[in-house]
Amino acid sequence: MATVLVTGAAGFIGSHLAERLISEGHRVRGVDCFTDYYPRADKEANLEGLRRDPRFELLEADLCDADVGGMLREVSCVFHQAAQAGVRRSWGKYFESYARNNVLATQRLLEGCREAGTGRVVYASSSSVYGDSKEIPLREGSLPRPVSPYGVTKLAAEHLCVLYTVNYRIPTVSLRYFTVYGPRQRPDMAFHLFIRAMLEGRPVEIYGDGEQTRDFTFISDAVDANFRAMTSGEPGGVYNIGGGSRTSVNAVLDQLEEISGRKASRSYKDAQKGDVRHTLADTTRAEKDLGFVRRVPIKEGLKQEHLWLEERLASGSHR
Repeated sequence: MATVLVTGAAGFIGSHLAERLISEGHRVRGVDCFTDYYPRADKEANLEGLRRDPRFELLEADLCDADVGGMLREVSCVFHQAAQAGVRRSWGKYFESYARNNVLATQRLLEGCREAGTGRVVYASSSSVYGDSKEIPLREGSLPRPVSPYGVTKLAAEHLCVLYTVNYRIPTVSLRYFTVYGPRQRPDMAFHLFIRAMLEGRPVEIYGDGEQTRDFTFISDAVDANFRAMTSGEPGGVYNIGGGSRTSVNAVLDQLEEISGRKASRSYKDAQKGDVRHTLADTTRAEKDLGFVRRVPIKEGLKQEHLWLEERLASGSHR
């Protein structure tokens, strides 16, 4: 039974990943600093099942000033999910926290892995590194041109991973997530906002004309990619992780109307800085090197997220 480290363990993807690793027989040491980007109560809810399992331990710590060497003791693999999230908030006065939590924290973690002799590091990157590319589908060899400060910091951390592979032989693998969704999705993300507004009878706010498209990836598929990267993938490699469900925002709302039996009152707003027009992942490399398989279609995934949020709102546990 190996001990693995999951940073950002109280988050959307981190908590699901920790559960999967425990189900596969591993011990999980989770790390989270509980930033105030969204309510701590939501993150604590993500941890409810994990806290009941003796194979899980949680360290409340900030990677930028924590004893990284201590948290890496006896750890065989690191899943670095922690980050300051959100494209739209990464501008202006907020940039400092993105540079700190996405770049400096990653450098300190990698330096700790070098000193501790830790094995593989699987880093959670983002499709935001591509920017508003006209090359669709997006391939890992495309020139990254992020159009948001958030994307810049995620790309910088990717480069740090490669540097530590080349110079210190730490086998890093970076996974570029394409719009992950599903139960426990962050409250600032589109599907969560759409579903909640519909359930509460409020207008659904859409930035742009709604014809922008995204490659949506269900949470269990993103988690499976991480699990496979624990033992597969070229050291220093970068892999697209997409769901194969390129869908417009308007089409998503059509499907949510069908799932919920409710009509969405659509309120269109100006497009936001840093938002890209289209994304679609070419996952050929991940399929070949990781054995990655996309399993959950968009409609099934939306049903699961809708059911989760409907139950939370009904119980009064989500405010």
